[in-house]
Amino acid sequence: MEKFRMVFSGSGGQGVITASIILAEAAVLYEKLNAVQSQSYSAEARGGATRSDVVISDSAIHYPKVIQPNMLICLTQEAYNAYYSIIRPGGLLITDTRYVKTERKVDARQKEIPMYETVMEKIGKPIVFNICMLGALISLNALVKAESIMKVLETRILPDFLDINRQALDVGLELGKQFKD
Repeated sequence: MEKFRMVFSGSGGQGVITASIILAEAAVLYEKLNAVQSQSYSAEARGGATRSDVVISDSAIHYPKVIQPNMLICLTQEAYNAYYSIIRPGGLLITDTRYVKTERKVDARQKEIPMYETVMEKIGKPIVFNICMLGALISLNALVKAESIMKVLETRILPDFLDINRQALDVGLELGKQFKD
């Protein structure tokens, strides 16, 4: 496996950082891979810009920041406008159709996925939007298994909320299959 570099971006309150932490933990704890996760966000608790970098590899990782991601996830227009130009040529750009209008042409495969809309239609609670996004991401690029994500969720989520998170992961996995090349 080559080093896989990802940037998750959106706004505070969308769970972008939480999703990236869950992915990195799943890679390290259950897939026996190396991973590093870093984050940056604006001063606002909710609504401010959020970015999280994740690097996953089966070899040593010497630098924790991502300069040219293999995969870029943009969950807001602001994030898309700020980061669309950093995607590695031939990489994968994932956006949510409700929040992002892709206007610029980039040298990457672009997947415009109705994640938020589908979560609201099938589950009715936006709080698990980030887990749906994570499901779509791992379905499109088999970095880790869904079971590994669930194992991490079981350690991080209160038991009362596990079922809704499992549903969101399943919804995301199904969306990813629909948008796979």
